Amino acid sequence: MAEGTGVKLKRDAGVIGLLFASLGGIIGSGWLLGPLNAAKIAGPSAIIAWAIGGFAVLLLSFVYAELATAFPRAGAVFAFPKLSHGNLMATVLSFVVFLGYASVAPAEASAVITYGSNYVSGLIDKAGVLTSEGFIASAVLLAIFAIINTLAIRIVLAINSALTWWKLAIPVLTILVFVIVGFHGANFSSHRFAPGGASGIFSAVATSGIVFSYLGFRQAVELAGESSNPRRNLPIAIVGSVVIGLVIYMGLQIAFIGALNPSDIANGWAKVTFKGAFGPFAGLASLIGMGWLAVLLYIDAFISPSGTGIIYFTTTSRVLYATGKEGLLGGNTFARLSVAGVPIVGVIVSFLVGLLFLVPFPSWQGIVTFISSATVLSYGTGPVVLMTLRKTMPVDKYKRPYLLSGGMLISAVAFIISNFIIFWSGSSTDTFLFELILAFTVIYVGYEAIAGVGLSNLHWSGAWWLAPYFFGMWLITYLGPKGLTGGTGALGQVAASVILIVFSLVILVIAMNSGIPDPEEAKATILAGEPEMFGAE
Repeated sequence: MAEGTGVKLKRDAGVIGLLFASLGGIIGSGWLLGPLNAAKIAGPSAIIAWAIGGFAVLLLSFVYAELATAFPRAGAVFAFPKLSHGNLMATVLSFVVFLGYASVAPAEASAVITYGSNYVSGLIDKAGVLTSEGFIASAVLLAIFAIINTLAIRIVLAINSALTWWKLAIPVLTILVFVIVGFHGANFSSHRFAPGGASGIFSAVATSGIVFSYLGFRQAVELAGESSNPRRNLPIAIVGSVVIGLVIYMGLQIAFIGALNPSDIANGWAKVTFKGAFGPFAGLASLIGMGWLAVLLYIDAFISPSGTGIIYFTTTSRVLYATGKEGLLGGNTFARLSVAGVPIVGVIVSFLVGLLFLVPFPSWQGIVTFISSATVLSYGTGPVVLMTLRKTMPVDKYKRPYLLSGGMLISAVAFIISNFIIFWSGSSTDTFLFELILAFTVIYVGYEAIAGVGLSNLHWSGAWWLAPYFFGMWLITYLGPKGLTGGTGALGQVAASVILIVFSLVILVIAMNSGIPDPEEAKATILAGEPEMFGAE
């Protein structure tokens, strides 16, 4: 095994490889299980929830298209905060990023096992929770994902691209068959279009797997340092994947609602059930007499989540690799590469942490709600970074390879919507997330004070605003409506929404003014015209 300075990341990722990496992340277990969960929460108005989630993530994708092309590097999502606000903010966010990434592969493994329970008994219980046998099967899948990721990046992306062609074809085929063969238009109005009202729609965005599904766009961002032509490839891959995913997911939700037998929703959308509901699309295909499609869907229930699990292992290991290269955590330990140019320590750690995530979240829906909140919290800082760097590095002097039109306004809206998604994730999820962040921060600061650089050398000025931001988000969610966030109910939906918007704007102003006044590393990258990409070839 060689150190990162001896073996380098390979610039073998072309536009198709990057586009399919993001699509591979988007089209995974979300399409197999998300439409049923969304319909239970929001009824037919789940279609609106998919549109809201897609719009929110699309705004984030625009922001990251500018950042990733200007500063293409491995582990980009927290390398960007380091450029704009310094090491401390980047280190705290690196932990949040890792939580969001490392938990995806176990979610995908859990999805495979959930579908598999329809023909292999004993893998999950009646509530959809993994049994001990299901846990072991999930662990074996995680090991397979890890082994594949010891291969060179071009091989991993080639495997992912081949799987993604299949992953795109099967959902499109499913939409066509369901709409043509067994569509019941009355389902959209027979039990009200929005039985849960606005609260049902908003809750579905964050808790049914909708945001979780779209967030797969980040794969191209994290692989930016291995792109053969980042200026051209990244905007196409990042934005294109979200647009394609939006079209497919809305079509799937419409097809799913229409394919249900009216008797399946006789007791209302919250209690919708049918034979084979743990594998909803395959179950419906069997019920409408499309046995051949059900077979394909059961095959896809292994291929789609597995493909997503594989590509998330790829990017999670790059996130850990970047912590070492950026000097944030782990020193040279995480920066070690195998002879194939793979961050091997990151692959091993991703596997071990993935196993740990299956313990507190032994069901698919539980883990994806946590992932949505954690990932949006970390990626939601992208707008803060863009706005700060626009302020400290004016675009007329520091030209960006890709400049987002209306970037300041889009960033502000993206930040506000990101905070709403965190809010909609619910009080219990956010409390657990912020407790983990607090524990990590205390341990990290304590380590630096005792054995590290010392408290005075931490970049407090760039990171202090995270404390009121995180606390404020937790408090608003905790005081939020019982029916939406599971909070105390001290704040109604309208009051909480107004407070959240004002709070978001105040935090934006504070964060922008807390940035590094003269971001030398970011300026050098732009002026050089060709980022160093951590020694990528």
